[in-house]
Amino acid sequence: MILYLFIGTTMAGSAMIAALAAGYDTTQPVVASAVVGFLAAIPVAWVVARALYSE
Repeated sequence: MILYLFIGTTMAGSAMIAALAAGYDTTQPVVASAVVGFLAAIPVAWVVARALYSE
């Protein structure tokens, strides 16, 4: 869960920056990119946690 907090925040922020750089500067695309970033972080955090705790 702690890994997800860091990874989710990083991925959501990166997705928001990408949306803003692409010219989507209204509320809906920015919020949607943040949600997509948080959802995409779930499997990434899972893989990282398994790699850390399997060794």
